Amino acid sequence: MPVPDAATSAREAIDDFIRHLADRQFAVSTRRIRKHFLDEYLCHALRDAGAADMTAGELLDPARAGAWLCDAAEGRTRVRTPLRGRDAAAYPNSMRVRADTYNGFAEFLGLPDRRDSQPPAPGYRLTPADTERLLHDLAVRRPVYSNLGTALRTAAVAALVADTDRTVPELARLKVRALHLDGDAPHVDLADGPCPLSDATVQILTRWLVARAALIAELEGSDPGHLWIPVKPGRPRGGRAAIKPGLTPAAVRTLHAAHRSLVSRMLGTPLRPGAFREAAPPASRKPPSP
Repeated sequence: MPVPDAATSAREAIDDFIRHLADRQFAVSTRRIRKHFLDEYLCHALRDAGAADMTAGELLDPARAGAWLCDAAEGRTRVRTPLRGRDAAAYPNSMRVRADTYNGFAEFLGLPDRRDSQPPAPGYRLTPADTERLLHDLAVRRPVYSNLGTALRTAAVAALVADTDRTVPELARLKVRALHLDGDAPHVDLADGPCPLSDATVQILTRWLVARAALIAELEGSDPGHLWIPVKPGRPRGGRAAIKPGLTPAAVRTLHAAHRSLVSRMLGTPLRPGAFREAAPPASRKPPSP
């Protein structure tokens, strides 16, 4: 594939760059985020120039790059409202990735301008209040275009992570019978004993169990009892029919992928499930009274 030059259309150059990354076997997630930020940059440049198109050389003008990064840092380029509000500044790590994306694109085109790339910043941390709000939004509002079952399951997993101080892999094999949501001391039975559940978590788990019951109703036979189940049929394999939701538990990677996707849409930045453990109030981790 011939390498484009400064006279190439910016859109064509971006597409060529992404294909170049694919040829070099960059991860799909890396290619996606590079494309996202370059498209953001191009839209910003075209809007400021009042143009419908421009060349790659015009796009990589240092003044245009500086204006884009300045507006991005102030949160003016975002397309969704994150948990911290529409006017919140961009996360340091998202700015680092923007600079790395710009530098990689400029290197690909053989153009000289480079932007300073800062070392990775510590991961974003939620406060207990932000945790409660995010879990509520996942369970009640949910991101646009998201599946209701996936949103409820993601909120329920995150709520249990926060209340129990356990990881997703530790909670992935829970059975429905481990939950005790009625009575004065709602709790979940874990390997080392019962763990109390907050009122908010009980509400979210109750909503997930209702959605889960609707999926289980489609099965023929008894309920296998897995707490976390896929919300869509699995892919057909070996000429066999797709596996119905509920027959097998949801894989850890499925729970992680749903969390990453939905929380990124709500917050405007990725957030690993472990952040919910760190943000949970310590009182929620005490065992229930006998």
